[in-house]
Amino acid sequence: MKYHINKYIGDMMDIFDREMARSSIFLDRNVLSPHYIPDHLPFREKEIEKIMKVLAPALRKKRPSNLFIYGKTGTGKTATVKHVMEKFDQAKEKYNSPVDHIYINCRTHNRKYQVLLKMVESLYPGENFMGFASTHLYDRILENISSKDIVFITVLDEVDQVKDIDDLLYMLTRANDHIEKGHISIIGISNNVTFLEKLDPRSKSTLMQEEMVFAPYNAIQLKAILAERAKLAFREGMCDDSALELAAAYAAQESGDARYALKLLLKAGEIADESGEKVTDKHVKLARSAVEEDIVVDLIETLPEHPAIVLYSIAELSKEGGRYAKLTGISREVGDKVLFSGEVYERYETLCTKWNKKPRSARWYREYLKELEMMGLITITMSGKGIRGNTQLIRLAYNPEKVIAAVEKKFE
Repeated sequence: MKYHINKYIGDMMDIFDREMARSSIFLDRNVLSPHYIPDHLPFREKEIEKIMKVLAPALRKKRPSNLFIYGKTGTGKTATVKHVMEKFDQAKEKYNSPVDHIYINCRTHNRKYQVLLKMVESLYPGENFMGFASTHLYDRILENISSKDIVFITVLDEVDQVKDIDDLLYMLTRANDHIEKGHISIIGISNNVTFLEKLDPRSKSTLMQEEMVFAPYNAIQLKAILAERAKLAFREGMCDDSALELAAAYAAQESGDARYALKLLLKAGEIADESGEKVTDKHVKLARSAVEEDIVVDLIETLPEHPAIVLYSIAELSKEGGRYAKLTGISREVGDKVLFSGEVYERYETLCTKWNKKPRSARWYREYLKELEMMGLITITMSGKGIRGNTQLIRLAYNPEKVIAAVEKKFE
């Protein structure tokens, strides 16, 4: 028995030894991570300049405007803001400016209390504020900013994910009325272009914000981005130029998503590395299906509550077969069902009742459909001849079972 255990352990160590001895095509795979912030962000020079100009007054102890940045997933919003904030820190040291900032990911800190806790902990490092009421956290934040007479920039990434966003934004923007010295300014980042329209008028009136929209990358821009990263990620000669072009073309089809392009190249690199080959078109094609599943899950995780319920309704009906197929007699594969907008709204209302949520109006429902189409999760066309009336026809862009599983995971 002891012999078999020792042999098993020895075999395991042999695997590690072989992996350590094997030559890899990678120099630094982390360069292909969406979390990597390069020194140079191609095709975002204008956006960088505008954000810097918005923040510049803070270096003179003036309150900068609140700024809200929109754009589809993978358009470089977060990377650009983080890049600018690094430069902002350098300028703060150079000019000895009384400024500070914090970055908060609202997907993980999605309540007003969690955001305030993160802010107060950054202002009072080492102190424990867990369990204190939100009003106490708020008062301590104002006390710190006023006593230091600083400009405090709060970056809220995926700001639309905050459940009680109206209360948070109203509290932070009105804070400047209660501070004797210093200021608070907000940079909000969102995939949802219509995010501000959904805010309570009371919250909107206090923002006094500037806005920016990041356009999707095209295939040429994506190829250039991938080429810069590939030089750092792979050993020389280990990635074909045609593989970069194909990955860029696929990503351009997916709404110009640079994250998708980087994930595709990383996965292709892993497949090629496993077989000891350089990255070619073949590996990019093999990587595509695996990456698409990951992207869908990531997209669904970013959805606010009600758009997620609408998507779930579409997935359920697509799996069952909607009225369109029954009326037309057209046989369709699962996942490629065409649905009437009205039947999706009916299912949405049913699910809201089932999940103890208050359904939104038909007007907001139409906005949710636009958001889902913008993210590439569904396609929408208008009905033509042969159908009474004029209605939107909806088709799910992905496998319904996988969409249902991803939404259910989000609501766990």
